[in-house]
Amino acid sequence: MRIALVSPYSWTYPGGVMRHVEGLAGALIANGHDVRVIAPVDKPGNRSRVMHGGADPQQRENPDWLIPLPGTVGFRANGAVSNLLVSPTGVVELRRVLAENDFDVVHIHEPSAPIVGWDTCGAKGVAKVGTFHAYAESSLSNGIARFLGGRRRVNQLQKRIAVSEAAKWTASHYYGGRYSVIPNGTLVPPARPMLRSSGGPFRILFVGQAVGRKGLPVLLRAFEALREHLDSELTLVGVDRETLEPLMNDMTGVRALGKVDDYAKFEELARADILCAPSLGGESFGMVLTEAFAAGTPVVASNIAGYRDVVEDGVDGVLVPPGDAEALAHALRDLGDAPRLRAALGEAAWRSAERFAWPHVADQVMEIYEQALDVPDPVGWKQRTLVSLGITPADLLPKVAPSKAPPLDDSPARRKERRRKHLRQGFGVLVALAATVAAGFAVERIGPSRVTSALLGSKPSLVLLGLAVMGSSMVLRSIAWKATLDAALPESVLRFGAVFRATCIGVLMSATLPARLGEPARAMIIARHAGDPRVTLPAVFGTLIAQTALNIVALIGLGVVMFASVPLFSGHFGALALVSLIPLLLVVCVLVAPILFARGPKLRSDRLEVLRERVATVMVEARRGLSVFRKPRLAAIAVTMQTGAWVLQWISCFVLLEAMGLGDAGLGAAAAVLFAVNVTAALPATPANIGVFQAACVAVLAGGFGVSTADALGYGIVLQAVELTTAVVMGMPALLGEGISWKEVRLRTLHTAPISLPPRKADSAELEG
Repeated sequence: MRIALVSPYSWTYPGGVMRHVEGLAGALIANGHDVRVIAPVDKPGNRSRVMHGGADPQQRENPDWLIPLPGTVGFRANGAVSNLLVSPTGVVELRRVLAENDFDVVHIHEPSAPIVGWDTCGAKGVAKVGTFHAYAESSLSNGIARFLGGRRRVNQLQKRIAVSEAAKWTASHYYGGRYSVIPNGTLVPPARPMLRSSGGPFRILFVGQAVGRKGLPVLLRAFEALREHLDSELTLVGVDRETLEPLMNDMTGVRALGKVDDYAKFEELARADILCAPSLGGESFGMVLTEAFAAGTPVVASNIAGYRDVVEDGVDGVLVPPGDAEALAHALRDLGDAPRLRAALGEAAWRSAERFAWPHVADQVMEIYEQALDVPDPVGWKQRTLVSLGITPADLLPKVAPSKAPPLDDSPARRKERRRKHLRQGFGVLVALAATVAAGFAVERIGPSRVTSALLGSKPSLVLLGLAVMGSSMVLRSIAWKATLDAALPESVLRFGAVFRATCIGVLMSATLPARLGEPARAMIIARHAGDPRVTLPAVFGTLIAQTALNIVALIGLGVVMFASVPLFSGHFGALALVSLIPLLLVVCVLVAPILFARGPKLRSDRLEVLRERVATVMVEARRGLSVFRKPRLAAIAVTMQTGAWVLQWISCFVLLEAMGLGDAGLGAAAAVLFAVNVTAALPATPANIGVFQAACVAVLAGGFGVSTADALGYGIVLQAVELTTAVVMGMPALLGEGISWKEVRLRTLHTAPISLPPRKADSAELEG
């Protein structure tokens, strides 16, 4: 049979789909079929690096059966990077190849993927089979494809394959139709490899990229806890040391091999005691799991759709909740303590591999090809037209509407998580829409020309002066934090440069992300500079509490100035007095909480009791962050510098008032603006609180100081521009100084809390018994 395997993904940036296509081609050729793979090929050079975020293509030989198409572009989607051909010349070349070759079957991988899969679905005069590889609950990309006619395109396939129940769910949910589930294949050697030895450390292997959905930070946190209790080694394939260093402070026991060839990867799989796949979601199958089975290696994997199609929990591997570093650490330690259990799982994994062996998978695919060839041609002009347009399915069977089945990961916890996510997204969209509408209404009401005039009328020299003063305030904040850290962590030698960079990075993260992620970001950076983050992070967070208390005191001072400046606010000092209790309550909570947790009655649940003990321990460490208030010299530095930082910000706000020609409003107006924008930013609704920030400025200046609405709005725009510029100008060099990227800080911040394992309650013999 003459077969074309069409892939939209790059041959030289190979991922799971391309490896599947390559393996299928080899299996079909071995069975005597004439096979051609039609796929994009990216050549080494600047063009490929630019189009793929600086990543170079792999140096691979083009086999005789590969027909190359022009290069691809890397797109971030579903938590990973998809390298897709999007050029019109590539489509023209693809059509030419299909027209010049008399193929019996054209097998399209990812038929809904632009542009290759989409276009090939419309090929005439040939049997077409489509394989759907992806699993995604998000409706964005598939929803757009369906809106643009994707269902009619997919209807032009004679037969459809899904690599797993997860991929079938996605395809049937968005496109309807009938699907045969045929898994990805893998090479299975004739005898089980025996490279692993009985002695030495417990060897854990991770294979994948350091992209969000693969869950590498979760594994790193679990391993940091595990190695304190068990002689263990973590090997990373696909992740180099340069990528790993920003994510881990202590590399003890870690081997980062980067990209390796298939032979070296299989050797590592055969050498490992366990393959760990901690993906967070978005996996339709997980070829690395079947590759581990082929090496006789059991797996510890996330309990997600796609992985459940491969791993039978407790038989050939262990499934753990996704994103739960503590559960992962427990599972790894249990297996590390139980070599006989690992041996039994490995034997079962080796037997499971036969289900995914290429000869078996290729035979199933051939059956689908034969079924596609047996589909009769449409009869009559009407049926031919309907099939050609994709209105009638090309298999000539009754239509199957898109499925309404719930997502496969539909546990109560996942449903709750999805509801929270949708609520957050919905709230964010509503706030953004409200801010946009309000801004548009305000500009319309005020008059665009008046706002533009206010902006153009500002004095650049004074704006630059305000920017410089704002930047200087960050230096004083860093000095204050350094004194607080010195008091809390006297055994750590923290350099001012590290504290200053962490401060700048924190401001940058808070300015560009919602939910004030800058605070855990800067704490995480300093905790790693101070030593083992699992030990130092609680105390560092305690220093943030101390700084927060000082900030609230400073805000109260600004409030006093504001209330005293404008008759509008007179008579409301009671509210300010109530606010002044917040720092006192904050400090009291930190001081009293450890006592309450430690002296409470013993809980019936052992897990809750262990959790209570940990919380008490963490709170005791957090209380160390308040040590600065017991050391007069350091306290004086912290209070003076933190207060000085607020004074500089106050001056910066006043300088910008002068720049806008609003200096007559006075220092009271500057204090009121600084007070308002910081109070409204306590729980930011949007990144950098855009929209709310300007509304606060308008409310204060127009409502309390008689400034025109147009000038007040213009001032809000300029002031936020200065704050954002300060964050970027000082934050980006700080990232370079730390040797990490914005993306890495965000990834590490989202998984910042270290974990600890309790002492073993049973020895190895009991665990194996």
